Order: sequence, then structure tokens, then C-alpha cells
Amino acid sequence: IKMPTYLSAQKKLLNDPKVWLITGVAGFIGSNLLETLLQLNQTVIGLDNLSTGKKDNLSEVQSLVSKKQWSKFQFIKGDISNLKTCKVACTNIDYVLHQAALGSVPRSIKDPIRTNKSNVSGFLNILQAAKEAEVKSFVYAASSSTYGDHSALPKREHIIGKPLSPYAVTKYVNELYADVFQKSYNFDSIGLRYFNVFGKRQTPNSSYAAVIPKWVDAMVKNRQIFINGDGTTSRDFCFIENAIQANILAATTTKKSALNQIYNIAVGDRTSLNQLYDELKKIIFQQTSIFHEKLIYRDFREGDVKHSQADITKAQKLLGYKPTHKVQDGLTKVAIWHLERNI
Repeated sequence: IKMPTYLSAQKKLLNDPKVWLITGVAGFIGSNLLETLLQLNQTVIGLDNLSTGKKDNLSEVQSLVSKKQWSKFQFIKGDISNLKTCKVACTNIDYVLHQAALGSVPRSIKDPIRTNKSNVSGFLNILQAAKEAEVKSFVYAASSSTYGDHSALPKREHIIGKPLSPYAVTKYVNELYADVFQKSYNFDSIGLRYFNVFGKRQTPNSSYAAVIPKWVDAMVKNRQIFINGDGTTSRDFCFIENAIQANILAATTTKKSALNQIYNIAVGDRTSLNQLYDELKKIIFQQTSIFHEKLIYRDFREGDVKHSQADITKAQKLLGYKPTHKVQDGLTKVAIWHLERNI
């Protein structure tokens, strides 16, 4: 019987541990990748400038793994916009998982220069350093924002529109650079276009916080929640466990045809903001008896797309990707995680 791909990938890593570099390791996605890799007894170098990542995220990972596993982690405080730092971080690395970036569409509209420095110059630095160090595989976080104004659903990797924000431009440039590095230097990579990833350790406190942690936090504290538009805006919300799976499958793939590709990483579903609100309200009420009803609709936000849904066929076919968590499973886990910290 053929073992499911993700399980066999994990088994292989346990038998033959590798050395990984995670950029943006103290961030939400980075720290979750770190946790999984350490639990698989891998050696991990983590790079982060702590501008949006948090030391607390690393402390939490430390509390969830064994002493021995934690000793296999080395943290470098540094910035990907410094080429020298990138070269140091890439020394003797097997696999790179590049997650570091300045996220958020609104932030990029407010500060395009900083967004470009981190997401374009920083990306090029880590790509160049990884190529020079001859790492075995390079996987980077791409973004569904790259679909821009292309409105057809579901989104398929090879059809994109015009970017709608500086952030979307930077993430598209990453894909272009990765492609050119293959053509110019024969350096392979894989880009994962994340769709609205959510999970534990995602901060509710930044002015650029993602919708799910922000709403859970507001509900628990019984504060107002704002919906931009009429609430019919929909997203393909993807639980963090699915994104972790995709990274590990991409890094360890031995399939030639799977390399130098871009993949949608999502569930292939759509949840409207109204549905999301109702679902979270129900979960919070079940867990705390807090009944939230301070909901306010306001204007649609610039740079946002109305609907987003991924076609995940390509990742399923070429990587063996198989999402394990639907939106609802993830929301319950996230709500409980936040509640443990808030109450």
C-alpha cells in the first residue's frame, strides 16, 4: 500500500535528518514551520530581524518541543536586506524555506519603499546566497495577491491579472526572479502562493493584523468588529497545518517536474466574511458563553479583491499535497489557542 505522500515525507526526514534555514522564523508561519521541523528532529537555523516576528513565538515553540530538539535550533538575529547576513545564514544548509517578508496590502500602500526593500531586495539576497551555497532546495512564500485584478474563479496558477498593490508587485517579482535564476544559473526553486493562511501565533495586535486573529480577540473582549463592504467578500482561508505540509512536500520533492513551479496553497473553498463572522461567533459562544453582536459594516478597502478561491489541482498532482484541515477545524483550534492566552 502506498503511504500518503506527507506521511512518507515526514518518515523520510526522521530517518535522514536535514539542515534547514527558515527566514522569518519568529513570525507566525515561520514559527509554526520551526515547531514541526524540530518535532521531526531536524536541525534548523532561523533568521529574523524581529520587526514583525516575536521572540515570544520562539519561546512558545521551545515549550512545545523537547530539550534535545530545541538544542538543534540556532537563531540568527539579522535582516535579509543584508547580503552578508544571508550568506552566513545559508552556509551548510540543505533546504531553505523563505518566509521573511513585510506582509499586508494596506502596509505596502502606506510604505512601498520598505515593502520593496524587504520583499524584493531581501528576496534577491537570499536567493543569491542560496545559489552560491548550492543549497539542495529553495522554497519561498509567494502570494495569492499576485492574481490581482484577474476575476475568474477558481484561480489557476498560469493565469494572473495586474497587481492591485505594491505588496502584490513585490510578490510577483519574487516569482520572476526565481524563474530567471533557473534560466540563468540553473538554480531550482518552488513558489507557494499562500491563500489567507491562519493559525496559532498569528498576532491580533498589529494595525495590519489578519482578520481571523483580530476578530477572535475582539469577540473575547466584546469589542466592535468591522467588516469592509457588505460581508459577501470571500476568501479561501487556509489553516497553517496545510501550509506546513506544502512547505515540507515542496522542499523534499524528488520529482523533476515539480521543480520551478508555482503552486496555490489553500483548501479550494470559499468562505464569506459574513460566514466567517457567524462561525467564529458560534465557536466563541460555545467556549466562553460570550455572545458577540457588535458588528459594523463600513466601506470596502482599497487594494482588496472581492473574491478569492484557489484551484489546488496542481499542488495535489505534482507535490502530493492534500489539505488535512477545513476552515472550521482550523477556526476552533485558533479560537481555543487565543482563549488560553486571553482568559
